[in-house]
This record gives sequence, C-alpha cells and structure tokens, in this order.
Amino acid sequence: MNWQAFDWSILGPALLAGLLVLATHVPLGMSVLDRGIVFIDLAIAQVAGLGVILADNLGVAEHGLGVQLAAVAAALLGAALLAWTERRAAQQHEAFIGVLFVLASCIGILALASNPHGGEHLKDMLVGQILWVSGTQLAVLAALSVVLCGWIAIGGMTRFGRFGFYGGFALAVTASVQLVGVYLVFSSLIIPALATPGFSGKRRYLVAGAVGAAGYALGLALSAWLDLPSGAVVVCTMAACGLAVRSVFGGSAAPVAAHEPLLPARNAPDAR
Repeated sequence: MNWQAFDWSILGPALLAGLLVLATHVPLGMSVLDRGIVFIDLAIAQVAGLGVILADNLGVAEHGLGVQLAAVAAALLGAALLAWTERRAAQQHEAFIGVLFVLASCIGILALASNPHGGEHLKDMLVGQILWVSGTQLAVLAALSVVLCGWIAIGGMTRFGRFGFYGGFALAVTASVQLVGVYLVFSSLIIPALATPGFSGKRRYLVAGAVGAAGYALGLALSAWLDLPSGAVVVCTMAACGLAVRSVFGGSAAPVAAHEPLLPARNAPDAR
C-alpha cells in the first residue's frame, strides 16, 4: 500500500478529467443504450486510436496538433460510415459497428507490428493515462465539453439528422479516449445509464452522473492506496457503484418519454 500516492496534484486533475468525460458521456450513453448501439463508442474510439497510430507512423509529433487532427478526422470518417450504414441497413447496424471495431483494431495492430513500443502504445490506448493528464489537455477537454453540452441542449444531435449525432459522438469520444482510454470511455457511457433505468427525467441524469463520479473518485483513491493501475480500478469501482444503485432502486425501465432520445428512431423518416 502506497500512502504517499495520495497526492492531490496528481489525483485532482485525474478526477477532473473523469468528471469532464462524464459531462458529455452520461447523456450520450443513455441515448446509445436506448438505441441498442452500445458498442458504438468502442468502434469510434478504436477508429480515433487508429488515426493516432497512423499519424505516429508518419512521423507526426506525439501529442501535437497534427495527432489530434488525425484522430478527429479518423473518428469523423468512422461516424460518417456508421451514419450511412444505419440509413442503408438499419437491421444489421450493430453488426457493422462490431466489424468496424474489429477492423480498426486489427489495422492498428498491423501498423504497430514493427514498432518496438507497440505493446505499450496499445496498452495506453486501452487503459489510458488518466493520472498524467496535463493542464492543456484538461483545458481542451473542458472547452469541447462545454460546446458538446450546448450542442446537446439545443437539440443539435437530432436537428441535423444522423450525422448530427454521430459527428458529435465522434468528437466526444476522440477527446476522451486519449485521456482515459477505451475501457473508461465505454464504462463512462454505459455503466451510469445501465444503472439508472428506474429513474426518469433530470433525476436520472443526476443519479447517473453521481454513479460515474463516485466510480472515478473511489477508483482513483483505491488505485493510489493499493498501487494498482488506475483505469482498471476505476472501471471496477464504477461497475460496483452502478450495481449497488440498480440493486437498491430497482432496474425497471423508465417511461419511454422520460427523456428525449438524442437520435431519431430508426423507423422515423430519414433526416439527411
């Protein structure tokens, strides 16, 4: 046990990063859970990670603007592809999401095959480096979170059709995956939403946000105390918090009108 690891200068920025991720991922997670496309975040995150890997292979400076642009461009291309596949083959959409995830993963592995640090890069992409976030990264994430929250609040996820949702989702995931990793992105999206179907309206958002925040706070504290990988511990503590809330308050689904979905129903007329 490492008591000296309780350093607020390290744990504070990490917790703030987690809270910023939750600000956008909680409402997005409810939408993807309602839509039944729960693996979209894994696919988009993997595509964004592939953009980072390819940029690195081309000699683009690590953590520079070029890498960020590569990640965003890759994620937006993936989002455009998923918007197109949902319009063309809605019944098989989840299967296309899975194929995109596997394909991006395999291309990333091939791209790193000749890199002596390839295993380390893959680990960083999956579990993230939440303890080592910089002030600049937090500022960028905070600015983007404000923009995306505003986009959600004004109905931009539905007003501009499918790509309005997928494009906004891609930007949110791209910003967060490089800080907290693929596993925490998925957990931040799905676990709070999965834990709170018995709540409705604004109360559901508040309880889901509390589940996520508790997961990050407890996970970071335990990882410091036990000297264990932070990302993996946070996933486990968030799952435990979600299970506790669902067990106490029940898992019956909230009314359909409890919150407006961010993406039009698949049977609705196509908004191009």
